[in-house]
Amino acid sequence: MTESGFKSPWEGVWSLDAIIKRRIRRPRSIGVTMVIDTGVGPVGLRDLLALAGDHVDHWKFGFGTSALVPLTALQQKLETLRQYNILTYPGGTLLEAAVVQEHCRVFMMRAAKLGFGAVEISEGTIDLPGERRRRMIDCARNAGLIPVTEVGRKDPLRQPNADELAEQALLDLAWGASWVIVEGRESGRGIGIFDEAGEVRAPFLTRITSLVGDAASRLIWEAPLRSQQAYLVRHFGANVSLGNIAPQDCLCLEALRCGLRFETFEAVARHSVATGQWDPAQVENGPPIRVEEENE
Repeated sequence: MTESGFKSPWEGVWSLDAIIKRRIRRPRSIGVTMVIDTGVGPVGLRDLLALAGDHVDHWKFGFGTSALVPLTALQQKLETLRQYNILTYPGGTLLEAAVVQEHCRVFMMRAAKLGFGAVEISEGTIDLPGERRRRMIDCARNAGLIPVTEVGRKDPLRQPNADELAEQALLDLAWGASWVIVEGRESGRGIGIFDEAGEVRAPFLTRITSLVGDAASRLIWEAPLRSQQAYLVRHFGANVSLGNIAPQDCLCLEALRCGLRFETFEAVARHSVATGQWDPAQVENGPPIRVEEENE
């Protein structure tokens, strides 16, 4: 099941077709949506993906949750996600716990055996020398896993500055990471690009993106709050990569990306009027189409 097979129920309504098709289709390396799973059951997952599976790219089993569920349930979920071609990985905190116990390589091999497609390499809690971080990326690749790294700290009192985040992101990409997640936690407050109220620190965001340049397309911004998602979509466009999206918000985020929610549709409507593409006073040409005629 891939994005190429997606067919909108509203196909044929030209204006809606044009809006929806602004999004890059799956499989994609930019504009990804990463969901954080803190406790979705196998049945709930199947129901969710039946509705929104075409709009999800990455599925992260948050922090250490995958170590606390029955093996059969985890395997069922990983198989369902594999059927939808969604990249899966355990949370970075679980790997950090393995590193502290000196079981990094064993962790990588077990993750691959369980059926994960990637791992998240982070130091949200612990400190890692640069060389150790590079070797962990190599270790993941040697195990057949896609390395996804994370920059930033979980402790609000230990936040790196924009230059430090950008430098580490560029190093990770040079060392072989496929994506770099910018830490935002599940709260989205007092972390990374967000202040204590959850508002985006615009100068901080601008500084990071200016330093990483073209590599900004390979950053995944953790943005758990809808207001943060709206800001980043308006700032970067529909195809910005966003993470820590709650499972129940997958469709809401895709609607936001496509300009089908107030926060982004308002700008579309204003632009249509300003450019003369739409005149609110203009009556549509031709008689209305009866539903029964359309279906005949």
